This record gives sequence, structure tokens and C-alpha cells, in this order.
Amino acid sequence: MKNITTRRSIRKYSDREVSSQLLDTLFQQAARTQTMGNMQLYSVIVTRSKEMKERLAPAHFNQPMVTGAPVVITVCADFRRATDWCLQRHADPGYDNLLSFINASTDALLFTQTFCNLAEEEGLGVCFLGTTVYMPQLIIEALKLPKLVMPVATLTVGWPDEQPALSDRLSTDAFVHGEYYHPYSADDINRHYAAKEALPENREFVRINNKETLAQVYTDIRYTRKDNEAMSEGFMEALKKQGFLK
Repeated sequence: MKNITTRRSIRKYSDREVSSQLLDTLFQQAARTQTMGNMQLYSVIVTRSKEMKERLAPAHFNQPMVTGAPVVITVCADFRRATDWCLQRHADPGYDNLLSFINASTDALLFTQTFCNLAEEEGLGVCFLGTTVYMPQLIIEALKLPKLVMPVATLTVGWPDEQPALSDRLSTDAFVHGEYYHPYSADDINRHYAAKEALPENREFVRINNKETLAQVYTDIRYTRKDNEAMSEGFMEALKKQGFLK
């Protein structure tokens, strides 16, 4: 069993096949994770074909692991199945709203994380793609997602062909609060982020981007206000089209 303290995001994969039997076993095991009301408000779409990977790639800014991984897994918040069940059983579903999307996306993300842990224990490499929520309409169209189904997570999966360095993490005292939330003082921020800012690779990010601080790399280059607002609008529009917002 792998130690989670040494887990890595894997973006390069060998040609070794990831069997359907192994994936099915992992899906069955991951389905034992926590779920609201025992409803399992998620669906999982497994993509293996070159054609479908190429259709999905633009939604993920054409990152090479999307087409290079043996398997791409899209996990969706799904209230369609539960709604259809209710309708066929003469029950009146009320799940076309924001709260239902939040419940279903929580279910989907719990499943996703459990699957990741199980897959990595088997020796598989996994990369979680945060780009899933940036341009969801492209994924919705490629995967033919009906109303009340929304993509929330994408994983590239395969047998590792690299051993990247461990990425840094904040210490627990940066995010664990006793009894109630404690606001961060300037000294707290300095202490919590000192190690991250001192890393040679992060100092290089600052230098090559002609910025004064690492925070500016995040706000001005990586995750800008303009992009966040534009993609938020796209996400809200997708939620409306999928029936989660009026």
C-alpha cells in the first residue's frame, strides 16, 4: 500500500493497459464512500478511445496527459438518475435547483477522492484536472450529458512513466483551527507561506514572470480575475442549461 504522504500527480504514463476488470473493481470499492441519503448522486464516464480523448482535450486546455493517458475518467454530479427513478415511482422530485447540484457535486467529489486513493494503492498514477469546471459546456456536449448531469471532476489514469518530485504543502497549523475560525495576522501569513515562497522553483516562477512576489504570479498570471469571472459566467450558464438553476 502506498503512503499518502508520498503521493504524486502523474502526467506521463506507460503503454501498459489499465484493464476494465481493475477499473470495475476500483469503482465498486469507491462506491462504498460516503454519500448523501445513500443516493449515490454521481455518474462516471470512462474514455479510452483516441477520438473521444481528442474531443475532450480542448476543455482541458489541450494538456498532453488527456490524450496521452490510457484512460480518462469524468465524474459527474448526477441527479438525472434519481429524478427518473422518482418520476417512474409516482414521486414528485424537487432536484432542479442549486442545493441539489451542491449535494450531487459533493457526492461526486467524495467518490472521486476515494477512487484516487484506491487507484494509487494499486500502483496506478492519477492526475486530477481542475480544468473540468472551466469550460464545462465542451464536456457536456462531447459526453452528451442530459439535464441534471454536470461534470465536476476529471482524472487521467494509467501506469506511471515518471517519478516527479513531491509538491509542497502548507503545515497543519496553517489550516487547522481550534474551536472556531481564527483570522490570520500578517505575521501568521508570513510564517505559513515562508517555506513555499523560499522554494527555488517558486523563486524562479517569480523571476521568469517579472513579478515581485509569488502571490502576484497567482493573481496576475495563473488565476486572474478576468479569467475567473469569465469562467464563472460560463459555469453558471452551463448550470442553467443542465437544469440546476432557473
